[in-house]
Amino acid sequence: MKDAARLQSVIEILTLEGSEKKPLDQICHRYFKTRRFIGSKDRQAISALVYSIIRQRASCDWWALERGVSPLLMLPYEAARVRLISYLWVFDKMPRKTFGVLFSGDKYAPEKLFDKEQAIFEVLPTRENIPPWVEGEFPEWLFPLLKRRFGSQLKEEVQAFLQMAPLDLRTNLLKTTREEVLKALSTAGLKVEKTPLSPWGLRLHGRENITQTQAFQKGLVEVQDEGSQLIAGLIAPKAGQTVLDLCAGAGGKTLALAALLDNKGRLVATDTALWRLKRTKERLKRAGVFNVEIREISGMTDKWLKRQKERFDHVLVDAPCSGSGTWRRNPDKKWTLTPKDLSELSALQQVLLAGAAPLVKPGGSLVYATCSLFYEENEDVVATFLKDHPTFKVIPCGLKGERFLFLSPFQHGTDGFFAAKFIKSAP
Repeated sequence: MKDAARLQSVIEILTLEGSEKKPLDQICHRYFKTRRFIGSKDRQAISALVYSIIRQRASCDWWALERGVSPLLMLPYEAARVRLISYLWVFDKMPRKTFGVLFSGDKYAPEKLFDKEQAIFEVLPTRENIPPWVEGEFPEWLFPLLKRRFGSQLKEEVQAFLQMAPLDLRTNLLKTTREEVLKALSTAGLKVEKTPLSPWGLRLHGRENITQTQAFQKGLVEVQDEGSQLIAGLIAPKAGQTVLDLCAGAGGKTLALAALLDNKGRLVATDTALWRLKRTKERLKRAGVFNVEIREISGMTDKWLKRQKERFDHVLVDAPCSGSGTWRRNPDKKWTLTPKDLSELSALQQVLLAGAAPLVKPGGSLVYATCSLFYEENEDVVATFLKDHPTFKVIPCGLKGERFLFLSPFQHGTDGFFAAKFIKSAP
């Protein structure tokens, strides 16, 4: 596949991203699925460029806007071209004459440069006097929220989100040990090391396809960020106890909890989306888990939930959130999030946490977790909950004894995570 054809594919994917507002990974998957003629190396190169442009979108837009070209006011196709051209000019330092060769208008190549696009090349690119949200590559409206979280370390923290995330694995303790898996993966030629925070974690270096390894296919490991692994450790269930994973999703934390329970006791995984729970079933089978009850619920007013008052020793509310802690993996999420989304998510999180409270036994624990960076989805939600539920007390769960657990790529090398742990007072 020629370079010009690759660029045309990048434009087409960016156009879809700008018009459909669906997750970028889904857009890429569907695009390549309908174009089987694109080989694996070309897919990798196209995807890498698409994700790089999305990561640096603020800079691409700012550079164009400074020259009188605003992608925000354009149709998705036009905006896609401008962002690609800006990226190639500013970050790849592509020579001016090369643009004329690649943007030729020939078959499979991008159209020739439009007149308004010529303005992008007026002067050599510089990054002087740029706003902090451009330097940090995030939307301007998020600046006060991120400043509230990170303060004087804002620059370092947001820059860490521009790096590629590693691939972390969680050892399935039902079948093996971390040492045994480490040896097996190393013998298979993979560069792998123990994670520094999770006692069950392994970190791969390079872009290995872990799903093709025997360790994965035999259920010895699961793909799970180190930060996510720590959430199960906060709950620390004992064999024979009853545990509810209220927003189970695809079951990553359900699997981790099952391993800690040693397949003993009762673990219930609920979600409102049946398609997500179906993925959980597949993963449970591969992992050798048999003590999990999977249940689709209609919401917090579900009749089954109402019958579960004070039935569980531990309840996990891994709440739907902005996903801002996963910007390394999903850079498009920062551009699709709106203030309205954040307000609605905060309201939903409060409903979920309040609805989970009656399900906890006296003396039992309730853990609230998100992969969000924002106070609005984390500490603020917890403050409202504590005000309305005086029978719950916070148990410090930070790595250094802080009241809450908060992780970030810059400080810990993980995705961004927040967690709070509560104990319900006995009568």
